[in-house]
Amino acid sequence: MSRTKARGNRHHIQRIGWLRAAVLGANDGILSTSSLIVGVAAASPGKAAILLAGVAGLAAGAMSMAAGEFVSVSSQSDTERADLATEQRELEENPERELEKLTQVYVDRGLQSSLAREVATQLTARDALAAHARDELGISESVVPRPVQAAMASAASFSVGAAVPLAAAMISPAPAVIAAVSMSSLASLAVLGALSAEAGGASKLNAAVRVTFWGALAMAVTAGIGKVFGTVV
Repeated sequence: MSRTKARGNRHHIQRIGWLRAAVLGANDGILSTSSLIVGVAAASPGKAAILLAGVAGLAAGAMSMAAGEFVSVSSQSDTERADLATEQRELEENPERELEKLTQVYVDRGLQSSLAREVATQLTARDALAAHARDELGISESVVPRPVQAAMASAASFSVGAAVPLAAAMISPAPAVIAAVSMSSLASLAVLGALSAEAGGASKLNAAVRVTFWGALAMAVTAGIGKVFGTVV
């Protein structure tokens, strides 16, 4: 296999950072906005109130997703930086002990002691911190946390997802809002589940069924709540 071809092979794990944020954002955008619209529509308000609720849900949800993802990924990044700083200090203070630790990692993975020692020595000579980060700490460059990228992906994908039920509510007459939003949202959730499974190398059918089931349940619950409270009010 040529080096060019080998470099061209991309595994699914290399997509996990942006894929997780994008899928989570779009899924949440469709589900939360459609549930909100269905719940409000079940309370029998006017079309304007339904659309206002949908727009407010889109804006608030996008900002919430961006902030939550940024904080979460930033915390992960801070932890990894702290671990790398500790590892760098240990490499400077006791390089021989760190070499033994790296050797043991390879022994535990099945290499003979002599070969494990040779591999650890060569990798340490090339880039000791990178070797320890990858093989001892499990920190890989392919899945390095990027807070701003994750936040933007979450906000953008949430907005795209939320636009589906909002558009359905806009173009349908008030009596048909619940049916239009429910059908378009469930169909979109199924497609999103299948596409995300395809990108991640998982079962498309299982993903589509799973996300559609939970979407239907969420909308049913919010519709029931809207109906009850709408009647009471």
